[in-house]
Amino acid sequence: MDNSAHTHTTHPDIVKRLKRADGHLRSIVAMIEAGRPCLDIAQQLHAVEKAVAQAKKTLIHDHLDHCLEEAAGPLPADRRRSIDEFRAIAKYL
Repeated sequence: MDNSAHTHTTHPDIVKRLKRADGHLRSIVAMIEAGRPCLDIAQQLHAVEKAVAQAKKTLIHDHLDHCLEEAAGPLPADRRRSIDEFRAIAKYL
């Protein structure tokens, strides 16, 4: 596996989103330790879960848009269909 630097334009946004989720997660731990209501905690957990899922989705789509394209290179239309279908179905991740 190639361990060289590998960044895309979406990576800074993903990092910001994950750092924000990390802060929220830390506050959730404090909420639990402080005995806050379960509804409040569940709402915050849901927000963290969505933030992490969106970060994952962005990363995967970015990979498909850049790395897969680079690996596949130019393809004739009939062979390109599989890659386009894969990209389309990935939106349901």
